[in-house]
Amino acid sequence: MMTTSLYLKQWGNSLGVRLPAAIARVAGFKVDQQVNIVVKGDAVIITPTPDKTLTLEERISRFNPNNHGGEAMTTDTILGAEKW
Repeated sequence: MMTTSLYLKQWGNSLGVRLPAAIARVAGFKVDQQVNIVVKGDAVIITPTPDKTLTLEERISRFNPNNHGGEAMTTDTILGAEKW
């Protein structure tokens, strides 16, 4: 078990705490990972949310060309040695 003492800081209208890298590593946390937060009595418990494997349909429904640079090839001009 690993323990440390940290300060809560103002983050907009909320409070936030930064987890030291060693604590995050021991807990198995990663950047942008979704977590569950539960309050039991005077304890706050943070646990990772299990990763969900997306189906192809779910992946396609989340695709946004504006976020991924649009079309892969935006020209009909031959750019290299490929000739079809």
